[in-house]
Parts: sequence; structure tokens; C-alpha cells
Amino acid sequence: MEKKNFDKELEKIILKNQKEHFVPTLLLHSCCAPCSSYVLEYLSRYFKITIFYYNPNISPIEEYLKRKEEQKRLISEMPCSYPVSIIDCDYDNSLYEEKIKGLENEPERGRRCSVCFRLRLEKTALKAKELGFDYFGTTLTVSPYKNANLLNTIGLALENTYQVSFLVSDFKKKNGYKRSIELSREYHLYRQDYCGCKYSKLERGRLLLDKKN
Repeated sequence: MEKKNFDKELEKIILKNQKEHFVPTLLLHSCCAPCSSYVLEYLSRYFKITIFYYNPNISPIEEYLKRKEEQKRLISEMPCSYPVSIIDCDYDNSLYEEKIKGLENEPERGRRCSVCFRLRLEKTALKAKELGFDYFGTTLTVSPYKNANLLNTIGLALENTYQVSFLVSDFKKKNGYKRSIELSREYHLYRQDYCGCKYSKLERGRLLLDKKN
């Protein structure tokens, strides 16, 4: 896919809906509370949002539960223009491990991550289709460590497959990532130091060790 300005594309969608006085529903996949903070602040003015907490990559389960509770706490404490709800999914790390089998030694941002993105976004698309949401999307593009072009490519392919609109985004634009850090401090959110899977945690450990040496 040709590289696009997905932030501008999102602005066009918002403007179109505003002109039609339409407030669409959005099933928003969220990886964690810190990443969702800016996204909720921004999008809740234009969409009726339901957070879809589906992250089978996160390991160990204690980490998964900690991040999930922080997500719920943020939703309960953060004022939004339209109320935000959450769909809490079951922990399914075994499915993630099955999907990435053979890619365990891939570096961060490699093929293992692409499979992981698709797994989570496809589950979101299916649930959005099932429940009749106007759009599905993800908070993942707020991170400077995530490839927004890749995420949007996957999302748009799933849009074609399941016939439910994907909300394109590049939330790191407009200082979105910086704002997420500010909001994390404001709400005293737990900020993890690795993406989520045990492989990213191992790589993070190696990088820290290299810095010490």
C-alpha cells in the first residue's frame, strides 16, 4: 500500500460525519490504558466508543490482568464527551503462541508483530460486525514503536473481508504520544516497559543489559 497520511484521512471521516450530524459507534481495540488515554480524549468527541480489550499476546497473566484493570480504571475516571464502555475478553495466550509458532526469534517490529496485529484486529473486526458497530479501530498507532502504515493496511484488508468500516489513524500525529504520557501521569497510570509478549520482554531485558555493559 502506498504510504498515506492516515491522520488526514481520519480528519476527513470526522468532518464528513459532523456535516451529517452523525455520531457513529466505534469498537476500539486497546492494548493498554496509557495508549488509549489520548485516543479516548480525542475520539470521544466524535464517536460513541466501546473499548475492546483483546490482547492474548500479553504475558504473564498477572501482567495481562494488571493492564486490564488499569484500562477499566481509566474509563471510570476519565471524563469523555460520550460515555465509553468496555468489552472484556478472555485471556487466550495459547492461541497467540499457536499463531506465532516459528516466529519466536523474530526481532521486535518483525513478522511476529505483524501476525499479532492481525490476530487482534481480526477479532475486533469480527466482533464489530457481530454487534453492528459503524467502525472498528485500534489505539496501537499512537505508539512511535508501531508501524502505522502496516496497521492500517491490515485494518483495511479486514474491512474488505468482513464488510465493516475500519477507522484509519495515526494517533502519534498532533503530539498524540506526548499527550498520552501527560495523561498517564495525570491519572497515575501503570506504564509497562515492554510491548506485551514474553519475547518483547526478553528483548527489552537484553537491551537494558547491553546499556549497562
